[in-house]
Parts: sequence; C-alpha cells; structure tokens
Amino acid sequence: MQQEKEQLQDLIQQLDALHEEAITLEQKFAPAVQQVHPAFRKSAQNLLHYLALRHHDIRQLQEHLAHLGLSSLGRAEGHVLASLQAVRKQLCYLTECAPTDKQLPVSFFENRDLLATHTEVLLGPQPAKRSTRIMVTLPSEAADTYELLPRLLRAGMNCARINCAHDGEQAWLRMIQHVQQAVQETGIPCKILMDLMGPKLRTGPLKEGPKLVVIRPMQNDLGQITEAARVWLAPPGAPPPKNTDAWLPVEAEWLAQLQEGDKLYFKDTRGRKRSLSVIKREQNGCLAHLFKTSYIETGTVLHLKSKTVQERKVTVGELPPTFAPLLLKKDDLMILTKAPTPGESARYNARGHVVQPAHISCTLPEVFSQVKKGQPILFNDGKIEGQIQEVNKNTLLVKITYASEKGSKLGEDKGINLPETKFHMNGLTEKDKQDLRFVAQHADIVNLSFVNNAETVEALHQELEELGAKDLGVMLKIETQEGFRNLPHLLLSVMKRYPAGIMIARGDLAVECGWQRLAEVQEEILWLCEAAHLPAVWATQVLETLAKKGRPSRAEITDAAMAQRADCVMLNKGPHVVQAIEMLHDILTRMQEHQHKKTSMLRSLHVSDMKELQP
Repeated sequence: MQQEKEQLQDLIQQLDALHEEAITLEQKFAPAVQQVHPAFRKSAQNLLHYLALRHHDIRQLQEHLAHLGLSSLGRAEGHVLASLQAVRKQLCYLTECAPTDKQLPVSFFENRDLLATHTEVLLGPQPAKRSTRIMVTLPSEAADTYELLPRLLRAGMNCARINCAHDGEQAWLRMIQHVQQAVQETGIPCKILMDLMGPKLRTGPLKEGPKLVVIRPMQNDLGQITEAARVWLAPPGAPPPKNTDAWLPVEAEWLAQLQEGDKLYFKDTRGRKRSLSVIKREQNGCLAHLFKTSYIETGTVLHLKSKTVQERKVTVGELPPTFAPLLLKKDDLMILTKAPTPGESARYNARGHVVQPAHISCTLPEVFSQVKKGQPILFNDGKIEGQIQEVNKNTLLVKITYASEKGSKLGEDKGINLPETKFHMNGLTEKDKQDLRFVAQHADIVNLSFVNNAETVEALHQELEELGAKDLGVMLKIETQEGFRNLPHLLLSVMKRYPAGIMIARGDLAVECGWQRLAEVQEEILWLCEAAHLPAVWATQVLETLAKKGRPSRAEITDAAMAQRADCVMLNKGPHVVQAIEMLHDILTRMQEHQHKKTSMLRSLHVSDMKELQP
C-alpha cells in the first residue's frame, strides 16, 4: 500500500515538474507572446506549454497513467495545462492529497472554440455538413471559362487558390471576377487565396532548338493508326478550336481557296512524304487530318494539287522553338551556373567522350555562397538526385547519384532542393513584392511559399503594413527542412497578424525531409498547429490520380480520410477536379462522424450490430 502511494506521489511530482517547465518557457518567451495579436495571445501561451511538454519523452508516464485508468496526455495539444491539472486532480483523489486549481490560459472546451473561430475568420464559414474546408487550385482556363466556377462551388469548394507562379495579373483578375460572379449566382461563400512564389529554387531556361512541331496520330500497342491527328490550318491570329493536336500558321489568302476534300502534300524534316486531308472549313481556318507522324518546321512547303487554284504552294509560318531537356544518367556530371546561360545536354566527341558536361542555370544566385561540397541536391521533385562535388563563385559541379535506368529528363523551371543547406534569404523576392500589390487588393489570404525563417515573415508583415492590407489573412507554406526546423518561431511570427494559418506542402517537404520521414513530419506540424489553435491545410497530391485521370488509387482514398484531421484540404487542378471535390466531400463527411482531429468519437459501428449476428 505504501509503495503504491509513493508511486502515485511520484506521478504527481512528474506532472508538477511538467507544469513548472511549461510556465518557465512561457515566461522566457513573454516578450514574443506580448507581440502576437490579442486574438492569439492564449494560443501562443498554449503553444509554448506544448513545446515544453514535448521536450520530454513522457511515454513511461503515459503508460503508468493508463494502468490507473486515467486519461492520458496524448490529446493535450490544444489545452496543455488543463490536461495536466485534470490528471493531477484525479491522482490527488487516489492519494487523498489536496488538489490545487491553478489559473489556466485555455480550458478543455475553449480549445475547440478558439480553433473554430480562427478557422472561420481565415477560411470562411463552416460548410453545412462538414467541418473541414476544401481548397481548390484554379486552372488557367478559369480565367476564360466561367462555367467551371459554379460547378466547383456546388461540388463543395470553400476556398479558391490562385498560384502566382503561373499566368499573370490580367488572368488572375478574370479568375477572381469569375469566382465572385459564381458566389453571387450560387449563394455559396468562397475565400480567395493567392500563393506568392517565394524564394523557390528552379532551373533556368534551356537553349533554343529548331522551330518545329511534331504531330503524331493516335496508335494502338501494335503501332497501328487508330485515329488521325487533327491539324488546324489558319493565320497566326486565329486560335484553334478545341481538341486539335497541332496548329500550322499559313496565309489567309491561300487558305481561302481550300475546299473540303483537298489534299496538301509536303516533305517533313526527315524527307518523308506526307499529306494532309482537309475535312472541314471554318470561318478562320481549316481543319485537316494527318495519318502519319510528321516533323514540320518553319518554312515547310505545302503543295495543293489542283488546276483550279492560282496559288498551289504556301510555306508554313513561324512556329515556336523547341527546347530539348537535359538527359541525365547516374554518374553523369552537370554544371549548375549562376549566369542565366541557356542550358543544354552534354556534348560528345567522335569517340563518345564528354567534351562539355550538361549545364543549366538556377533562378536564385544567392545559393552559390551558401552551399557546401558534399551536400545533396535534388531536381524535379526528387526524380533526379545528385551530390555537389565542387563549389565555385559562379558554378557548382554536380555528380548525378540517382536517375531512371534510361536517363531522366531535366527541363526548364523545375524545382531544385538543397535539404542540408541552411538557405537564408530574409526578405521577399522582387517578384513577390510586385505580386503582393495585386494580392493585397484582390485576395482574402496571401500564402507565402518556401518560408524558412521568422525574418521573412516579418518582411511580409512590413510590406502588408505599407500596402494598408490590415485584414488580409496570412498563411505560411511549410515545405523545406529549414522551415520545419524553425516552425515554432514561424508560428509565433505569423501570429502577430490576424487571421493566420499554415499549409503543409507535402510535395517539396517529402523531397527535403525524405519520403520515409514525411508521415512523422506532417504529424508534428499538425500537433503544433493544434497547440497554437492555427488552422492547418493538408496539401499536395490529395486524390491527384482521380483529379487528373478520373479514377483514384486505394492509397489516395486512405490519405484523403486521414486528411480530415486538418482544418482544410487542398486539391490540385485536373480535368476531373469536380469529381474529386465530390468524393473528398463524401469522405470528409463520413470521417468526421468517427473522428475529431485524432480523437475517436466512438459512434456505434455498423459492424458491431449484435442483432445481426448469429451465435
């Protein structure tokens, strides 16, 4: 009996020590807590309490509490001190000690209210049938096709995302106007979030190749033609109709004499004889069928065999240049250049020896002074891996350590990741500053990509202050190893403005932290966001196969169900995105009946109906 009492006293002392450390950490960061927005003051305190709690390995304490039938501390994120005090009170009943009620910044029930309020202010009102919002990345077509927007809203979209890395201000404005028009038409509210590109490392331009177009008809597995390629023949200013495979610019006067059924003969760049069959005349041009693969370049002569026309020949006008990607294989050497020199593949001599390694530039020259020899470097979402062999003032020599068996292609504007490099860029890029002027006028939320340190958040706040954007919500995308390491400081910094939130950008995060660590990293981000009562967005590759190809994988369904623990789930664009929204809505609605965050709701299970079981 005495031994049991001593064990209980020891548990109480452990809880008291955890409580004291939580208060000590809060006092240490008191100036930072005072700087956060008043609406986040309690949340900042609780975040520090949670960080103090998780500084310890409390698995053994958890196990002892579980043996006593007491509530564990595994769900203490949103109300740390309240959980510690509740468990301590129960232990005091068992040992007949006097419980001590201390002042709590956040009670059990206040936790949910704070998170719900912060989420609603940032992401809009809670949908009728689910608590988790759905964010959708708008495709470029949303600027010119209004009909898509009402469908997205009716399917379940609550927030429209516009990526500033693509399109431009005129297209963004048309997208926003379409969203606003659809909101008026449907009566369904929708927030508008715009992504600043941030200091994203990307590959530079490629060397310009020949100006040609390769047109291929559809073939089956036996190489037999199953469908002709549809080729649009029109002047340069006449855009093609939908579902065309290629566009050949030709003179309007010559086109005017063509009739349905006419055949146009030509030789492609390989000297192969080919022909086009005119199948339809339209106001601005003609549609033709092509039944054999053809390489057509600027200046190719099209010949019409007809005695009734005056001009039988015409030359194909200016075609866009081609840009051949770099082909990289394991153990190849590649040079990354600071100067924006157009990239090209390796050059070989007659004996097959490399005369000049492949080279390509990167978008942020600042990186050359911060990387070190021996550090890993990854390209194109981790599809190509390398190691830095030499660091010079204007170049990096990279040895490719992983590529596909037949070689991997590296094109323009592909991501570069340096997971072990502490990349410091405290301010905003010039592009971000320019884009922010538009965002501040038209969006509800600004999302800062590739944020690594608190100084960058402060720079964003300063820019917003100068622009007078007092009510603009701020969201931080956590997608680098450095950003993850600095997450507590980033949270305290972003909480200086209201409202605010966090996006778990799992694409680059997986590349930076390693695929095997992604699951635990995203869990830790969710824990810290809940402790800070900050809404978290679960992003990247959610139901991606469904959105792009019309059919989800089994793993994607499970992933979407797990996403219910976040406050918002982001879907990327795709031809089947409406179907993806509908399925995600159904999954989230079902899952919230079983689980809130990570707490089981313990509703009755369909499988446990005893009346249906036969002894």
